[in-house]
Amino acid sequence: MVSLTLLSTALMGLLVTGTFLAVARIGSQRTAPGTDGSPDRYAAVVGGLRDFVRQPVVWAVAFVAITVGIGGVALLAVGNFGLPEGLSGSLLGVAYAGVGLLVTGFVFLGAYFSARGRGLGNAHGVAAGSFAAGLVFLVLIAAQLLVGVIG
Repeated sequence: MVSLTLLSTALMGLLVTGTFLAVARIGSQRTAPGTDGSPDRYAAVVGGLRDFVRQPVVWAVAFVAITVGIGGVALLAVGNFGLPEGLSGSLLGVAYAGVGLLVTGFVFLGAYFSARGRGLGNAHGVAAGSFAAGLVFLVLIAAQLLVGVIG
């Protein structure tokens, strides 16, 4: 139980740190329009990443890598490869967490793009995605309390 508390504390610390860095980055980029005539490096990087991500081969390679990665971790967890018992259980937990993150990400992105497709802004899409992901976690907590699906 202590390890779950430490893991939760570490994840929340990373979340708070990431949020702080994102807000600091956004706040430092705001300038009055037309005051700086130089090309924006941030816009160039975002444009390059946008072009990269829109290629179908990137999605195919990412799907194969994620599938092989989670499958390999699950195989190591349940196979007889001479790993210590504690490591096998941890690897199985990592496989479960990977699948859970994929499902939650799918729900988040589905709600986000659904809101964006209906003409709402980015903030509305993030709110809808966060709400949907929160519902996934709420259902998981309820299932854990009722039937004990974790551990």
